[in-house]
Amino acid sequence: MSEASASVAGRMFTMETQYRVWENWRAAAVVFYDPLVRTATSKSPPGLALDLSLLKPGLRLAVGVSGGADSVALLLSLATRSKELGLVLHAAHLHHGLRGAEADADLEFCRALAAQLVVPFLQARVDAAVEAKPDPETGKPRETIEEAARRLRHAWFRELMTSIPLDAVATAHTLDDQAETVLAKFLRGAWTEGLSGIHPSVEFAEGRIIRPLLSATRVEIEAYLREIGQSWREDSTNRQMTLTRNRIRHELLPLLKEWNPQLREHLSQMAELARDEETWWQSELARLASQLLLPGRPVRGGGRSAGRMVSPGVALDVTRLRALPPALQRRLLRHAAEQLGASIDFPATERLRALALAGRASQQLELSSGLRAVRSARELQLSIRAGNSREPSHLVVPEYAVPFPGEINAPAFGLRFRIEFAEPPEPAGGSEARGGSRIAILRNWKAGDRVRLRHASRPCKVKEVLVRLRVTGEDRAVWPVLEVGGRILWMKGAEIEPEPGLSIRQLEPDDPVHTASKYRCAQGI
Repeated sequence: MSEASASVAGRMFTMETQYRVWENWRAAAVVFYDPLVRTATSKSPPGLALDLSLLKPGLRLAVGVSGGADSVALLLSLATRSKELGLVLHAAHLHHGLRGAEADADLEFCRALAAQLVVPFLQARVDAAVEAKPDPETGKPRETIEEAARRLRHAWFRELMTSIPLDAVATAHTLDDQAETVLAKFLRGAWTEGLSGIHPSVEFAEGRIIRPLLSATRVEIEAYLREIGQSWREDSTNRQMTLTRNRIRHELLPLLKEWNPQLREHLSQMAELARDEETWWQSELARLASQLLLPGRPVRGGGRSAGRMVSPGVALDVTRLRALPPALQRRLLRHAAEQLGASIDFPATERLRALALAGRASQQLELSSGLRAVRSARELQLSIRAGNSREPSHLVVPEYAVPFPGEINAPAFGLRFRIEFAEPPEPAGGSEARGGSRIAILRNWKAGDRVRLRHASRPCKVKEVLVRLRVTGEDRAVWPVLEVGGRILWMKGAEIEPEPGLSIRQLEPDDPVHTASKYRCAQGI
């Protein structure tokens, strides 16, 4: 990654430049005391309130610097105190491919600042406008340019953590950013986790993204920079009122502050409360979900099937769900949807609750993100469906045809059988199964299939058998049968009239020892 490699600029600037920087910083470079300790000086040294709990001695830290006041102030403040705090500091600038010459000037400003501070400078360039476009080949949806830029920044930060390497990247989010974020999430109808706003620290596998400036206001930051004589760059898009965040910043928040001058602080406090609430809820859900969320679907005779033929799913016992408080019902339903990669809003959650608590068996519900809910007599079953069709006809289930005696291994069904002659095959005139092509086919049932149940006087439709078994939803869409010589000799969950002279044993899937008990074709699963 050539553009992201460290370039230690600033080792060749003149003594005059060093002296000028020192003069600007002299007041800020004095020893910092605890806020409760008053010094003998007539004027407190300039500085910013940093969350020092995020900064540990020896931390290899890159500061994401855009050239704006917030990131410039963070870089200056950390560089001033890097020896005191024991930080190994870098500056990192990502050019988003937007704003043309203005963005190019931002890059050069940040490069020069890093040079003045003798801080290694990391840079890279992306094209956020192109990245925001949808990609039909991968299924990537369209993003706003702001969403794409944020995603690209985080991806680059994580790449730097691995390649440099770094322990963390610091971004310059402020109290104002926190207030704007919480208010924006509130306007969108966010859940509690959304109201938690910007987190002080976000963990990734590669390292952390930290926000040490969340308690500082934008007014304090600009006052700090003016006091030490440091300039900064202005992003012209911050004044474009077509962007939601800018309208919140320049129109809505000032209006609301007329009602409550402490609104920013209160929104920031709300975020902290929401974060703590969410932390507790996540630990509680981790404890309860293992007890209340059931994988796959129930099978006749006990146990559950992973449902390999269709998308995996989870289920909730509606009786146990009904006994829980509404708050926990909603949390569990949303948690179950998240396990399948779906995100549901409040109206969708309430529709799921209504189906679980008051729905009837076989009732179905299609929600966004491909989430499908099916109510059975005892459960609410959730799964993800590809496509928008309500019918399962688009599912492609393989058929397994093998000569017998032999084995059928059907991973799509999670089944494995051995089919043998119970007696030596007759040379001619025997049963149809013996005298035909001696091919056994394990397949999905289809319309028109008939089967003779044990002790029944005549064959009946497989569809009718499924109704008697109370098989509904996607389970009914994919239900295996074993056909020999045009006759169904085995059906999941049903007792079939046996074929004389044939033995069908169900084995454990991919079990070479064949330790499963012997099954006659009259047995179900």
